[in-house]
Amino acid sequence: MLEALQAGAQSFQAAAHRHPRRVSAAVVALLAGSAVAAFGVAPLTALPQGAQPQIAQIHETVAVPELPVQLSNLDAQTLTLYRSDVTRPADTVDSLLARLGVDDMDTAQFIRNDPVAGTILQGRTGKSVKASVEDGQLQELIVRGPADSVNDLDTHFSRLTITRVKAQGNSPARWDVRKELVPLETVPQLASGTIQSSLYAAADDAHVPDGVTNQLAEIFGNDIDFRRELRKGDAFSVLYEAHTADGEPITWGGSAGRVLAARFINQDKTHDAIWFQEPGKKGAYYDLNGRSKIRSFLASPLAFSRVTSGFAMRFHPILQKWRAHLGVDFGAPTGTPVRTVGDGVVSFAGQQNGYGNVIQIQHSGNRMTVYAHLSRIDVRKGQHVEQGARIGAVGATGWATGPHLHFEFKLSGHQVDPMTIARASDSQVLSPQALAQFRQRTVDVAQTIQAAGQWQTAGAQSGPRFE
Repeated sequence: MLEALQAGAQSFQAAAHRHPRRVSAAVVALLAGSAVAAFGVAPLTALPQGAQPQIAQIHETVAVPELPVQLSNLDAQTLTLYRSDVTRPADTVDSLLARLGVDDMDTAQFIRNDPVAGTILQGRTGKSVKASVEDGQLQELIVRGPADSVNDLDTHFSRLTITRVKAQGNSPARWDVRKELVPLETVPQLASGTIQSSLYAAADDAHVPDGVTNQLAEIFGNDIDFRRELRKGDAFSVLYEAHTADGEPITWGGSAGRVLAARFINQDKTHDAIWFQEPGKKGAYYDLNGRSKIRSFLASPLAFSRVTSGFAMRFHPILQKWRAHLGVDFGAPTGTPVRTVGDGVVSFAGQQNGYGNVIQIQHSGNRMTVYAHLSRIDVRKGQHVEQGARIGAVGATGWATGPHLHFEFKLSGHQVDPMTIARASDSQVLSPQALAQFRQRTVDVAQTIQAAGQWQTAGAQSGPRFE
């Protein structure tokens, strides 16, 4: 027994000389564990007055751990460390590599001269960069960024891989460069926020992509007038498809998938929307009762924009006098697509005095819509158009002080508020068979939405109006 303990002690001393830090850490961990165990099994108890505590001695043979073998196994393990960063507007090849811990002139020279590797700093900034470095030499560099083609931005990403190939014999080391177009992955993401000044400000605070915010404005556009009815304290939450590249969050922004479910609490009134596709039909958003959020008429002829002049009295910027503004002006850059708000037939497409380039669409029930100051016209008289179809683009033709769209809704020849018409228009309802499937889906989705902390109805308080 004594000889075994002495041999174990000698082995321990030898290991301590070779690996002082690891042995110290192991001893500290062992002592810490022993202290915890002692505290747990030997609590203090009260003794009778004059009684002497009895000391119990426990004899147990403890096996000495084979520290040399364990330390040898640890030395055999390889651990690869990576450094991650994102590209910045003022980056050069040298500054980027320096942040990644690369001190290798040959690597920097290769990246500058290679036509594929040199694309690291081209295009949009914010690309994700991950580097494997050993002794200042780059072993592998992986750069993930947006797809080069506009058509692939929402579905794919670009992956550039630069790998060092070890030298063999007297030949110098070389690099393997590979650029790929890889499909984006989608994962459900839940976010919520509270309105303090505007929808976009609240969405930015909640780290919601702009593409998702645009969808929110579209989904609830017929329920909420975001110019006149938004209140401080209103709350929203959204479950959407977040895009990832190789399982990592996208760093360059601008890409987001479909909104799966959303709730908006406006002036203490709750509006819900859930994406559902009935077999054999197009997918759409429905409220919890299975009624479609899409109505016969949209509230806006633009996907989402800033209303610069509403349906009310205003001071005319050209005539310099107060007069009724029997339409809605949407401020937007020249070339912004304009869509028809409902199914109909083009009754006029051309120039018309102060309206400049204008399109008139006749709808059922003596209803007509007018789209003025267009930079271009993409339809012709007599053409049938469906709701949401592109008919032209925003411009500044006619009597216009800047690029915008003047939009009117006429009922029996008289201008009316487009928002009133949109809210009063009909909406579709799911068939009884699809409604049963829809209700099964809404149970899980509604519970997920309700779980968000800021989604409680009590969290939405009415406040001052924000224009």
